Amino acid sequence: MDNKLYVGNLSYAMRDDTLHQQFANFGHVASAKVMMDRDSGRSKGFGFVEMGSPAEAQAAIQGLNGKQIDGRALTVNVARPMEPRSGGFGGGERRQDSYGNHRNRY
Repeated sequence: MDNKLYVGNLSYAMRDDTLHQQFANFGHVASAKVMMDRDSGRSKGFGFVEMGSPAEAQAAIQGLNGKQIDGRALTVNVARPMEPRSGGFGGGERRQDSYGNHRNRY
């Protein structure tokens, strides 16, 4: 997965197609996605780009990391795998009672 890149410090006006265009100068772009807030519909200011090969990804990192686009210096590096999240709603930890039932502890 050395060809999947994290792109941070994006302008809030950046969209998928514009992000794709910026990275296309460095090789084949398999996908480009700006992460959007589902409630407001506004960009979260970061996204992910998958390049065609690790060599193209490295070229994009060297060419775009720190580059000013829309008045903001991009952060571009190899994306880390997503860490597992703890599931569920609410706070507290889950415990088993003496009968083996799970209950939230508040």
